[in-house]
Amino acid sequence: MSRERSGAPGRRTAGYPRQVPAKGHTVMGGAGMPAEVGLFVLVNVAPAARLAGYLRFLLGRFAMGRAPGMRFLKVMGSGQEGGFGLRPSPSHQGLVCAFEHDADADRFLAESPQLRAYREQAVDFLVVKVRATSSRGAWDGREPFALTGRLRPGQPVAALTRASIRPAAVARFWRHSPPSERSLVQAAGCRLAVGLGEAPVLRQATFSIWDDQAAMDAYARQGAHLDAIRAAAAGGFFSESLFCRFEPVWAMGAWQGRSAAEILAPAASRPVMFEPEPVSAAGARG
Repeated sequence: MSRERSGAPGRRTAGYPRQVPAKGHTVMGGAGMPAEVGLFVLVNVAPAARLAGYLRFLLGRFAMGRAPGMRFLKVMGSGQEGGFGLRPSPSHQGLVCAFEHDADADRFLAESPQLRAYREQAVDFLVVKVRATSSRGAWDGREPFALTGRLRPGQPVAALTRASIRPAAVARFWRHSPPSERSLVQAAGCRLAVGLGEAPVLRQATFSIWDDQAAMDAYARQGAHLDAIRAAAAGGFFSESLFCRFEPVWAMGAWQGRSAAEILAPAASRPVMFEPEPVSAAGARG
């Protein structure tokens, strides 16, 4: 899905006042409060558990949305093999969450029965904890991520792009989308790219991880992706859109044969923290 301008709230960019702590410590936000964090959870449900996984997709937001400190939650589907396009995957899902405090996110990871069930029944399960560094646009009329992160040269960067597509523009959007997404998967410096969908056809998102900000910017400013941006701007494809950049600060699990450490290995000296716990591989990928 293409990055796009929005008429919703304007772009915000975080400054550089904070340092990410060693594991077990807390980053402090404004007025001495613990900084807000986001979680991206990617799941490929094992074939034997797909019915249970589908029920969690339908109903899990009601239970998970009551987690202490959670201020934003989306339970999303995905394209075939976790990719892009109109054909839905029967097994791939994603969670997009924002928490008021770092400790709230850790409690959710440790105690949520829905998250535990996802993990125990997954072929692939990856969690990335992030701090937003910039945000432009809105999701359901709000900006879900507080700016508490800092991008550093040579460090991995994560990105979320999502949009609500106007019904009258659906056909035009999807004509431009496949070339853009193919170029994303093949782009130099792209470590991970996953298509997510809040609703079929009309509400789409992309979560990606890059070597660094320079690699992500190089992709965004050329080729099929740039063509898609221009077409969306000229055609008014979106009724709402959001583009966020993030500093990844912690990760665990694996995705499509690669561990969290492989996906987020830093290019410079400052490490991202990992917790490479095993994932139950109860069946083949779907």
